[in-house]
Amino acid sequence: MPQPAALRRQAKETCNAENLALAAATAVALGSSAFAAPRVERVTFASHGEQIVGDLYLPEDLDPARPRPAVVVTGAWMTIKEQMPARYAREMADRGFAALTFDFRGWGESGGARRQHEDPSAKIADIEAAVAYLANRPETDKDRIGGLGICASSGYMVTAAAKDAAIKSVALVAPWLHDAEVVEQTYGGKEGVARLEAAGDAAEAAYRRTGKQALLPAASPTDERAIMFKVPYYTEADRGMIPLWRNEADPAFWRGWLTFDAIRAAPRLHQPFLMVHSEAAAIPQGAHKFYARLTGPKQELWLDNVTQFDFYDRAAPVKAASDAVAAHFSATLGDAGEAGQ
Repeated sequence: MPQPAALRRQAKETCNAENLALAAATAVALGSSAFAAPRVERVTFASHGEQIVGDLYLPEDLDPARPRPAVVVTGAWMTIKEQMPARYAREMADRGFAALTFDFRGWGESGGARRQHEDPSAKIADIEAAVAYLANRPETDKDRIGGLGICASSGYMVTAAAKDAAIKSVALVAPWLHDAEVVEQTYGGKEGVARLEAAGDAAEAAYRRTGKQALLPAASPTDERAIMFKVPYYTEADRGMIPLWRNEADPAFWRGWLTFDAIRAAPRLHQPFLMVHSEAAAIPQGAHKFYARLTGPKQELWLDNVTQFDFYDRAAPVKAASDAVAAHFSATLGDAGEAGQ
């Protein structure tokens, strides 16, 4: 596996280098002065018969006669739109893009009888519904829609993009990308995985028998039953532990999550691709594995000593990632200030 220094020295890009350099300069200019603060519009749309609630971030100077390129922004597992997706959507809108965040079915304000259940297939379908909705907004150019996935939703985003040609470009920040091998490395080997699957299966059986979910804390600094025990961001009131977030999770999700294979989407992903990550963040081995299997135009940026949770809300990593993502989307979707062709 290449060392971080080597990764920083080589962009490994198959996109046009001059265009990307120009786009990067444009993105910095856009982020600093070209656009006023975005406005946020509450929106709703349907996914598989359920109402999805989202926030559409629009540049303040939006011209209805000049539809903008647009981005669907999705966040980490078990999160809602007001957490890290909101931060990155605002960053994208600050740089001139329309950006849509939303609550997946069963989470936040969106519909769905089964709550707090991490379901990869359902979330992939919701991304496709969000893209279809965004394509019909008058402010956006349906031929210039990108997908930005953060952490766990990176796997959902690339899987959706691999089968949905409406997603024209993809960017990932701090991506959690796993397959069976990475799962075993992460969750205590075959035995550890088997224990989690058994616990999930028991919770699923109880739910099917009683119709009631045996919810656990999603995160806690003290409760060892929590899915994320002693994890920052989610346990910090000034960061991810916001009042709107319901700190619970359905443990029946384990088998579906552990058997979900995001890396298999790589050879089928033909859209231009950017990944921003750090060796100090979560499962970098999965990101390297995914990147190596891509066959389309690709670029990567590795930052030094940035943790997974730093990427969610710390000013310097968020700015670095957002500048790179905006440059990528400017190069592949067109400049955010230009009318669609």
